[in-house]
Amino acid sequence: MMSAPSPHGPADRPKGIRHGAGDFASRPMNVYWEITQACALACRHCRAEAIPLPHPDQLTFQEGLGFLDQILEFGDPLPQLILTGGDPLEHPDLFALIEGARDRGIPVSITPAATEALTRETLERLKAHGVDGLGLSLDGSKEIRHDSIRGVDGTFRRTMRALAWASELEIPIQVNTLVAQATADDLPAVFQLLSGERISRWSLFFLISVGRGKVLEPLSVEEAERVMRWIYECSATAPFVIATTEAPSYRRVALERMREEGLDGQQVRRHPALRGAGVRDGHGVVFVSSTGEVCPAGFLPIAAGNVRKQRLAELYRDAPLFRQLHEPQSFEGRCGYCEYQMLCGGSRARAFSATQTPLGSDPLCDYLPARATRK
Repeated sequence: MMSAPSPHGPADRPKGIRHGAGDFASRPMNVYWEITQACALACRHCRAEAIPLPHPDQLTFQEGLGFLDQILEFGDPLPQLILTGGDPLEHPDLFALIEGARDRGIPVSITPAATEALTRETLERLKAHGVDGLGLSLDGSKEIRHDSIRGVDGTFRRTMRALAWASELEIPIQVNTLVAQATADDLPAVFQLLSGERISRWSLFFLISVGRGKVLEPLSVEEAERVMRWIYECSATAPFVIATTEAPSYRRVALERMREEGLDGQQVRRHPALRGAGVRDGHGVVFVSSTGEVCPAGFLPIAAGNVRKQRLAELYRDAPLFRQLHEPQSFEGRCGYCEYQMLCGGSRARAFSATQTPLGSDPLCDYLPARATRK
């Protein structure tokens, strides 16, 4: 059962930031579809707890096409569809479903696993079918570090090989990197490695203790803050955009640094560190599992409904769970009255993991809101 809304009213907003909260309440930026749970890897932080074979209740091909029709109900501009898993390459109808999405005008990206199936020919087919972007995971600067996280030898070599092929094919690339105790000291080396590659975005995923990720140790609050400040410093010289996943408090850290540097409001609004400001689990993001369950995010495993029985747009806009996530004033604790709540809002997935309510405070942030200091 969801907790009651917080009694706190609207918080003071940081100056110089415009918010798209109204837009994200009616239309997500990204729809993540776990097209299958099947995967040949055994990643230590896998949210999906992927298995060698598909879930027996996986959406059929026709149900998948019907789900694509539901995405159209969001209207223009349509959200980006991101095919994930498991390993999307394990789905027998992958390319037909990509065609179905492109025929409907839905932009499509994909995050394949680094297995033997990820060949140059596969990447050529993905490009020919109109895939807009490719997501690859790199959790270490060297083979021994990356492969220890992924659970299968050879994944580092296959990832770097796929990165080179995608660059040659001019497919836009996002690289995703885990941030946890096991990887934090290696992040500068990963940054140096990627700085020599042709990628468009580096997204650092701050561990959420769900699925297999429970066996890994997250950073402390102090360590996370130091990493976020380092990320901001890197963003000044990086040849690609640097972003965070499940660490929206990075936006607060970045804004504080911009103020220290004396940036004006226009410079702040244009700064790449604040792209996607206001996006959080269930608000700008929606996740659909391989069996059709609709959740705020892959790392927030609370189903609001199922696309087999309900319409995706209706769930995203009107389901009680999503309506609460659209309104940060309903959050509890510090996140409920923080002046950065519209910019950040905290990780709802981490709040749920820690407190068993998605409305709780994000324990990775210890910022004391100005309103609390005035009490």
